[in-house]
Amino acid sequence: MKKYFLMVPVITVLTLSAGAQKLNESQVPAAIKQAFQKAYPGTAATWDKERGNYEANFKQNGKAMSSVIDPKGSIIETETDIAVNELPLAIHQYIKQHYKGAAIKEAARIVKADGDVNYEAEVNNKDVVFDAAGKFIREEND
Repeated sequence: MKKYFLMVPVITVLTLSAGAQKLNESQVPAAIKQAFQKAYPGTAATWDKERGNYEANFKQNGKAMSSVIDPKGSIIETETDIAVNELPLAIHQYIKQHYKGAAIKEAARIVKADGDVNYEAEVNNKDVVFDAAGKFIREEND
């Protein structure tokens, strides 16, 4: 029983450290901010740090977006919120078949640094990721 009580705080700390950490702009290195401003001139962002990378959250053309930037200042990927009906038909079919009765809550289009496109559908509090053709890639916990 004592082991259980000791494990709870350890698991809690590990879980919290794995999530995104909110940052003040002053905590974001200059190279990261410069890379963001070069890609999105004059755009204001809020910042998170996740898995060693920096994430700028912002709006452009009325759409919520985020860019993940590595510590060297390279943009790894940019995510844009899209309407659920903008997802490829293959994704809707996959969700209908593998998540029976569940609805897609949110959707996003992800463009990687190399130009590859992925889609993300939030279903049952999980992010389900697909390639550009709508082929399943992986499922991630929110």
